[in-house]
Amino acid sequence: MHSYRMKIPLVCPSCGEECDHLLLDDARNPVVRCTLCGHTHRQVPAREEEIQVRIIVSREGESGVCSAGLEPGEMVAVGDFLAAECGEEVIGVEVTSIESGGKRVKRAKAGDASAFWTRAIDRVVVRASVHRGRITRAVSVVCGGDEEFSVGASWTFGPLPFRITHMKLRDGRVLRREGQRAPARAVKRIYGYRL
Repeated sequence: MHSYRMKIPLVCPSCGEECDHLLLDDARNPVVRCTLCGHTHRQVPAREEEIQVRIIVSREGESGVCSAGLEPGEMVAVGDFLAAECGEEVIGVEVTSIESGGKRVKRAKAGDASAFWTRAIDRVVVRASVHRGRITRAVSVVCGGDEEFSVGASWTFGPLPFRITHMKLRDGRVLRREGQRAPARAVKRIYGYRL
């Protein structure tokens, strides 16, 4: 019985010659042996060149075209977080839609997508409906996307102190139990009673 090993043409770091190398271990970083000098080493796979992809960033009714550096084979899905370069500014964004092949898809390789539609999550506007008897006031506040809100907690938006009774999230869920939390970037609207 013969044992056949795959040969890969590579440049040997020891002898400097481009020649066939025997594949000894096919792991993430394969182990190879030079057929000329016998030197054994790990071959780090070459990384794909980064490409600049088009990112449309939406921030409270305004949209702008930005970019991000991704590898062409990198899979991106709706809900993923990226860092968009908008001129000199780098902002955190969440992918809300992907345009690929002239249609909207849920996931695509970066090299196949023509645009990623996103929303800024580094600074977000959180809206609240605050009730007092039969009167409801709509208020809002700008805060960091990672700032957490909790059902049962007391907050003050502008001059209006209130207690959170429930929160509607962007994915459609409603948090009603005391102590349930959500980051500002995930909150669609907060509901509460005035203190």
